[in-house]
Amino acid sequence: MKRTLKAGEKRAAGGFFVCRFCFSPKQRATIMKNIKFVVRVSHGITRAPAYVQRMSINRTPVQMTTNRSLALMMGRFTAEDAVKSIQTSRCSPELVAVHVNG
Repeated sequence: MKRTLKAGEKRAAGGFFVCRFCFSPKQRATIMKNIKFVVRVSHGITRAPAYVQRMSINRTPVQMTTNRSLALMMGRFTAEDAVKSIQTSRCSPELVAVHVNG
């Protein structure tokens, strides 16, 4: 069930809510800056999920890894572009929000 936003709330990455009464505007901006995304690709039930390790601008294939710590962390728009470019009938990519420090 999806929760509707109340006045003063904003949906942040990962599905949690940032209340404007709980944080100052500066703190809310810091929270949003500290969220990066990795792209997780599942190739079906039998294979382990893979993560995007390296992308290039031209049409060379995307390098994948099963080790999450080696995954490429990127901003939301870059990650959404990566999802669109990887999406095929056999694999289903999804965004995973990661909270980073600093």
